[in-house]
Amino acid sequence: MTDAAGNKHSKVDEMPLMGHLLELRNRLLKAIILVIIFFAAMFPFSNELYLYLSEPLRSLLPEGSTMIATQVASPFLAPFKLTMVLALFVGMPFILHQAWSFIAPGLYKSEKRLALPLLVSSILLFYAGIAFAYYVVFPLMFGFFTATGPDQVAVMTDISAYLDFVLKIFFAFGIVFEIPIATLLLIWTGATTPASLGKKRAYVVVSCFVIGMLITPPDVISQTLLAVPMWLLFEVGIIFGRFVKPRTEDKNAEADVA
Repeated sequence: MTDAAGNKHSKVDEMPLMGHLLELRNRLLKAIILVIIFFAAMFPFSNELYLYLSEPLRSLLPEGSTMIATQVASPFLAPFKLTMVLALFVGMPFILHQAWSFIAPGLYKSEKRLALPLLVSSILLFYAGIAFAYYVVFPLMFGFFTATGPDQVAVMTDISAYLDFVLKIFFAFGIVFEIPIATLLLIWTGATTPASLGKKRAYVVVSCFVIGMLITPPDVISQTLLAVPMWLLFEVGIIFGRFVKPRTEDKNAEADVA
């Protein structure tokens, strides 16, 4: 829609502030209700879910060693916390869909064409990062930890400490796998170009290993397993960034058409 001066407006501009707030509240309630439903469905299996999560470590423990609970409520709270986080992860596509439905009416057509694939890709990449951590990083990392301990020290990890540790690693790898999305957004907004990013490749590689050193345990295996995917995903972002037009060009093209 255009006004008398020829300026373009959307239906979002016509909606009063209270209408926006009510819509936002309704979408948040829908997301919260869905997460609660997922939690209620998974909670009866919370102990089994924890056993599955701890399998990469338990399978490598020396004979006679087990995981332990050092706090009175840990046997209940650790599976409970895991189920809450899983409910949030499982419901993330629906949560992001609600966010997309809220902001989409205010976007240009060119922005919608790019934003929707990026939204779907970001969800898939986040899940891919978690899967990579669980199936690739954990067996190697826990194998290193359990094999290098002193002979007279029994490995008996606390279940709450283990959960906090793996959730931190999951989050780190999930965020790291969003690097192609971040790269595309920088190119799309005009903040940089694929050629400019390519010239900074050496600095990026060094930064990847520094970040890997800071957010992973102090061993070369886990640091490398985080740094190398970071660099490769950065390269993927540059490759796809060559096919992305900067936002200003798209807006100018749509303004000319209007």
